Amino acid sequence: MVSKVKKWFIPLIAAVSLAMSGCSIGIHNLLFKPASGEKKVVPVPVRIVSIGDSLTEGVGDSKGRGGYTYYLKNELDGMKGVKKTTITNYGVKGNRTDQLLARLQDKNIQKSIRESDAVIITIGGNDIMKVFRENIPNLNKQAFQIAIPGYEQRLNEIFRQIRKINPNVKIALVGIYNPFSKWFSDIKEVDDILADWNAASKKVAGKYKNTIFIPVSDIFDRKEEDLLYDDHFHPNDQGYKLMSKRIYHYLLKGNFLGIPK
Repeated sequence: MVSKVKKWFIPLIAAVSLAMSGCSIGIHNLLFKPASGEKKVVPVPVRIVSIGDSLTEGVGDSKGRGGYTYYLKNELDGMKGVKKTTITNYGVKGNRTDQLLARLQDKNIQKSIRESDAVIITIGGNDIMKVFRENIPNLNKQAFQIAIPGYEQRLNEIFRQIRKINPNVKIALVGIYNPFSKWFSDIKEVDDILADWNAASKKVAGKYKNTIFIPVSDIFDRKEEDLLYDDHFHPNDQGYKLMSKRIYHYLLKGNFLGIPK
């Protein structure tokens, strides 16, 4: 008798268990089914090469974390569509456009650019300082204007070299700000000089696809806020934080980086 009960009882239990299991799955699917039309975001890695002068190196960063790149990485890592942000920093204090051009022949830099999604450049401030040093006896606005065509030519070549290394990479050129009042106190047209050089940078960047110019000069015009390091030239931590926010904003504008939403 017991054996007969087992014959029908065990299959019955199994059948009920399967039915309940299927029912629970059905209820789960009913309760937790994604909303109609809801798109699942698949995070992607973001690889950035930052290259240029002391603003990329992070001179003035009190903790030596790489200036704006530290804050930018944190901002990007907080996005739903970003799996992990990698920023490779090739900033060198004092770099001018001619020196940056030479450094683009470095095999390690080329490898990083080849594997990157975007290149962020800070350059130009030291080109202006070179004009200043070469014209100290007769410093005037014209000396800076005469130097602009050469600057534009070198900037063009920098863009061409980067695109030769990686034809699909996005390029962001960060503008120049004005810490020069201490150095150029005798020249009242300093703001005009900076505006002319930034206009030249923007014009060159505008000639290339997937390339943007990011202005930052207005950030450092805030007289009520101390944004410069002890040397009165480079940004301090707060200056770099604000720079980073501006760069982050422009990188997301029109989904420039192509991050899934």
